[in-house]
Amino acid sequence: MAIQKSTPAVDGVHAFTLPDVGEGLVEAELLTWYVKPGDTVADGQMICEIETAKAVVELPCPFSGTVRELLAAEGETVEVGSVIITVDDGTGGSGAAAPDTSGAARPEKAGEAEEAREKPLVGYGEKAAATQRRARRRPSPSGPVSPPVPRPAEAAPAVEAVPAPGRPLAKPPVRKLAKDLGVDLSTVAPSGKGGIVTREDVHAAVGGDSAPAPVAAETVTEAAPATDRTARERRVPIKGVRKHTAAAMVNSAFTAPHVTEFLQVDVTRTMKAVSRLRERRDFADVRVSPLLLVAKALLMAVRRHPEVNSSWDEEAQEIVVKDYVNLGIAAATERGLVVPNIKDADSQTLPELAASLKALTDTARSGKTTPADMSGGTITITNVGVFGVDAGTPIINPGEAAILAFGQIRDMPWVHKGELRIRKVTTLSLSFDHRLVDGELGSKVLRDVGTALEDPELTALAWG
Repeated sequence: MAIQKSTPAVDGVHAFTLPDVGEGLVEAELLTWYVKPGDTVADGQMICEIETAKAVVELPCPFSGTVRELLAAEGETVEVGSVIITVDDGTGGSGAAAPDTSGAARPEKAGEAEEAREKPLVGYGEKAAATQRRARRRPSPSGPVSPPVPRPAEAAPAVEAVPAPGRPLAKPPVRKLAKDLGVDLSTVAPSGKGGIVTREDVHAAVGGDSAPAPVAAETVTEAAPATDRTARERRVPIKGVRKHTAAAMVNSAFTAPHVTEFLQVDVTRTMKAVSRLRERRDFADVRVSPLLLVAKALLMAVRRHPEVNSSWDEEAQEIVVKDYVNLGIAAATERGLVVPNIKDADSQTLPELAASLKALTDTARSGKTTPADMSGGTITITNVGVFGVDAGTPIINPGEAAILAFGQIRDMPWVHKGELRIRKVTTLSLSFDHRLVDGELGSKVLRDVGTALEDPELTALAWG
């Protein structure tokens, strides 16, 4: 990832702006600073960790010198192009002023803030200044006005805006909270700028002196459960990877017509093959799991049916069949679901595929998956079996044609060679985009994966 030195140095002080580390991203959350003011940094040294809508990324510093100032706090969402740190390279002499990191927009923002204090909240009455002017423009209907009544109002300080009579100022979520708690907003003392009632004001009114106006006994009885419910709820901001994943899944679910098929498979021989592979020297440094053989089985099925490894180009009105397989592996992390992929997985040997799976999993668990790791996928596997789940109807990763869900492996009664025995059995679920994959093709792909898992050694010999 190349970091551009877009802001020239002023008296030896460089301003580093937040770069676009993805494809058209507009903001990122600053998770952790690795440096503090006064620290010495080198060109290329990692200085912070950010979370974008796609991944968690470490940013290298493009300058060498001494950290002058950190201009974004941990946990703050920063827009791309905003200055986040200044670094003094020591060439500007003593007393050099740091560049104006806020740009010329600071006075304008101050003016905008001033104007914002004068503007009313949409739908919640006029601003306080307008209320005072309306009170002054009403002359007496008969004859001249002796001592002017409006003049004392002009002398009153205009620093604190007073809510318009009849309806206090509050944002919609605060109004809903007050309604749920049975609080009359007109009785709440506002603490927000411009006389706006805040969420904290409403909670203080519930438990403090600013109690709601007396209401009927039955109303109080109904409001009590709401109070208890709110106290037992937690709100988690929707941002970063989780926000991106949610948007992508909604888009996929409502643009691609999903079909899901299921197949139960006897994987007893697959489990024996896993045990034998673990004893081989060329697999000594990797973790061999049933997922490895499921991945290999899907790659073999794609080679036999390449149309399942395709995408839909709406703009060009074309189906794009890909002669390479970037195999996505869905991974659950603390920050949400990510789907990194193994580039050109179809060209890798089984030991190479095992090593790639290990590297992909380790990176995802450490939260270091990059946007490049998650771009360009062509088909995906999600291993729901690790959560003790038998099957599911997975949503296709956007831009792909199919996703295979691999369920847990259980001991089950199974007819084997004409006799009822206890075998290792799993359920495979294949969701596919019906615009690209019809029922026949989807069934063949699922059946081929199942066949490869029923006897992996024989399948490898037969299909090469």
